[in-house]
Amino acid sequence: MDFKLKKTVALVGMMGAGKTAVGTALARQLDVPFLDSDAEIELAADRTIAEIFERDGEAFFREKESQVIARLLQEKRCILSTGGGAFLAPRNREFIGQTGVAVWLKADLDILWMRVRHKTTRPLLMTDDPHETLRQLCDIREPSYANARIVVDAKPELSIEQMAQKVIDALLEHPDVLEKTS
Repeated sequence: MDFKLKKTVALVGMMGAGKTAVGTALARQLDVPFLDSDAEIELAADRTIAEIFERDGEAFFREKESQVIARLLQEKRCILSTGGGAFLAPRNREFIGQTGVAVWLKADLDILWMRVRHKTTRPLLMTDDPHETLRQLCDIREPSYANARIVVDAKPELSIEQMAQKVIDALLEHPDVLEKTS
């Protein structure tokens, strides 16, 4: 089956929601490029996100993140995985809304914790109680994620490919974003 992607799809949601994994599968199924804003930031800065946070602070990181997202949205249509905090910034929501569409990969706390609890690459979880920190981040961030035009619920029993198909099904309900061509 062939598709025509009419707008960049920006995947938003918490760390561990599957933005990179599902985004990669989605891009493959739609035959479009996959970009990851965090990877692009690391490439431009020649250091990891954790190193940027440690050296320059979160405010500096968020400024660079906005610049990178704005640039990536101007490039050819793609699937764009954004960092967990990116969609909190009103300007990023505006950038995405103007030229693309936000899709919230909504996952509950248990799924997120299962996926991130052993990772050492999550600077915001480097606390005495990372589970509680994750819960607080969800509480703070979910109202912003709710501004996404499309919401796709993650389920633990779904494979990455099945989640990508679920996103495609949701996108097809928006003909200004995605249509079947054959």
